[in-house]
Amino acid sequence: MATEAKRPKVDEGPEPLRHFLQWCDGVGLKLSSKVCVSREGTVAQYGMLATEDVDEGEVLFSIPRSALLHQGTTKVSSLLEQDRDSLESSSGWVPLLLALLYEYTSPRSHWGPYLSLWTDFSTLDHPMFWSKAERDGLLRGTGVAEAVDTDLVNIRREYAEVVLPFMAKHADLWDPQKHSLELYTRLVAFVMAYSFQEPLDDDEEDDDEEEQEEKVHNPPMMVPMADMLNHVSDHNANLEYTPACLKMVSVRPIRKGEEVFNTYGQMANWQLLHMYGFTEPYPNNGHDTADIPMVNLYTAATQGIQSDVDRRLAEEKQELLFRTVGEKGAFIFGKQGCLTDTELHTALKVLCMSMEDFQEFRENEGWEEDDEEEEEQISLAFSNEGLPGLQAEWRSLIHAAARLTLASYAAGSGEESKNGDGELMEDEVARAGLSHRQQRALQVRHGQKSILLRVLELTKS
Repeated sequence: MATEAKRPKVDEGPEPLRHFLQWCDGVGLKLSSKVCVSREGTVAQYGMLATEDVDEGEVLFSIPRSALLHQGTTKVSSLLEQDRDSLESSSGWVPLLLALLYEYTSPRSHWGPYLSLWTDFSTLDHPMFWSKAERDGLLRGTGVAEAVDTDLVNIRREYAEVVLPFMAKHADLWDPQKHSLELYTRLVAFVMAYSFQEPLDDDEEDDDEEEQEEKVHNPPMMVPMADMLNHVSDHNANLEYTPACLKMVSVRPIRKGEEVFNTYGQMANWQLLHMYGFTEPYPNNGHDTADIPMVNLYTAATQGIQSDVDRRLAEEKQELLFRTVGEKGAFIFGKQGCLTDTELHTALKVLCMSMEDFQEFRENEGWEEDDEEEEEQISLAFSNEGLPGLQAEWRSLIHAAARLTLASYAAGSGEESKNGDGELMEDEVARAGLSHRQQRALQVRHGQKSILLRVLELTKS
């Protein structure tokens, strides 16, 4: 199956692209003669192709920091800095979004040729723009629908409580009629799909834990040209940050005619769909994951309890685990086993404790932290190789929790309801008849179900 696009691009013909490339020349963006931006031969309407063989370590383009778009480079940066305290929010994105609201609607914006590549952001197809019925029907069980619901609540609250009061204070520059909630939501999706976040430098990473908790991660920024590259997990280029500029550097040889791909990190398909509106076709995404909710493991452990004493003990264990793992917490499984093995190990030990052991555990406020050797043993025990060798009671709980999780998925709608997702993935004719959204949802569901089915196989009695 062909690699799919990172996200949809606007087809505006050559004019916007030509103006954008002219703008790049004007701002000092240096593009290697070995690559070009093209709408032909790429997995999306725009992408980057190698016009000559590229060796590993070559700079494909560099962009000066002055050409990046963020709250510090916008024309209204002084106002955003002046009112910085009032623009604080849980997302940390409000200053950038206000900058984008202003620059996108300003006819004299310095970034006009860049932002004109998106006429109204209507091509963005994140699940937040699907109907709730579509999300709940196609994505039930995947975690995406719940994440989107949370996003939409937070966006509306942020706009009403932070953005509108700021715009009222600066009515000469921002107008709620023009800078509406709808446009704000579109720009949130734009930032989700196209922005970059500079990693903390070494000095920041070395701060002690208390200082780290107080730090705010570097805010997102828009990086023209870098966001033209499409994404795959098996990428061939990577963005590097220097004090003077940002550079896209090849991480392995790229042959003439090949597309240049960037990566956004080790992201599962559900994360890609949620954040970027696309998926990688199964089984290409080696970073796919499936969650087994904590509540399902607890339900599996309490099935069949009859006595009041055992029920009270189970509730005490639940209370403790919900405090440590979280009521909505989950155990993450990848293609090679459990990625949150330490948390799963703790949960299983607690759920299987006798009353005496549990009381001692609470009195001691848990166990001492595992040393490096013990952590390696735990990691191996919860890998695909180790799961069949777990003690029977633990295997049984994981098996039952995985089965409960599988039962929570949507069967799909329309053509999907006639087949299991696995069968549908094998039926090219039926799959071709699905809508764009149905296909993306299918990729997410099938990838997660495949992991859970593997867990069932490895933990069966």
